[in-house]
Amino acid sequence: TFSELFKPGIRRALGLAIVLAIMQQWAGVNTVLFYGSKILSDQVGATSALGANVLIGLINFVCTIIALGLIDRLGRKALLIFSAAAMAISHVILALCFLRTNPPAALIVGAMLLCVAAFAVGLGPGVWVVLSEIFPTRIRGRAMAVATVALWVACTVLTMTFLTLSRTLGRNGAFLIYGGMCAFTALFVFFVVPETRGKTLEEIEKFWVVSREKRSI
Repeated sequence: TFSELFKPGIRRALGLAIVLAIMQQWAGVNTVLFYGSKILSDQVGATSALGANVLIGLINFVCTIIALGLIDRLGRKALLIFSAAAMAISHVILALCFLRTNPPAALIVGAMLLCVAAFAVGLGPGVWVVLSEIFPTRIRGRAMAVATVALWVACTVLTMTFLTLSRTLGRNGAFLIYGGMCAFTALFVFFVVPETRGKTLEEIEKFWVVSREKRSI
């Protein structure tokens, strides 16, 4: 039942999953994926923007394949932290570009490619892997449902607010906010998210029990 999700120990896992799901979206990758053509057309023209957008999709695909080979070798936390940090750098670069009247188009395209590549190799697949591993088997279905709803609500909020943020704060202000979100995500993963690589589901469940007992002492 849903009440089981709020029992001690499991409640912490659910909270972690919801925050991680939200931050995966608020890291801002969909501003590049969904609005990349609009951003690029303002800088390089519609024809070049179309080609760059195809390249962004190709990078997204290739780096997701690369992530399949790295996630068990390097671990979930390392990939998530690297991904969030690299995305933060790309957002800061974009913010600095949009402070200029005529920003270099190559730098904008490069920063957008870095953003997508970093997401695809870490936060994109990594978050889904962590979400599927941190819950005990008996509640995983409902817990994943809650986390997935949180993720797609966050995606909707991000998608619907980007243009408003861009008009209100400028594109540089919007991307600085996303950079801050990425920095928060890296710190959150480092300090809060447990490493699940190489652990059985029983060991992960025991981790939450032990953590609960330590907090109660």
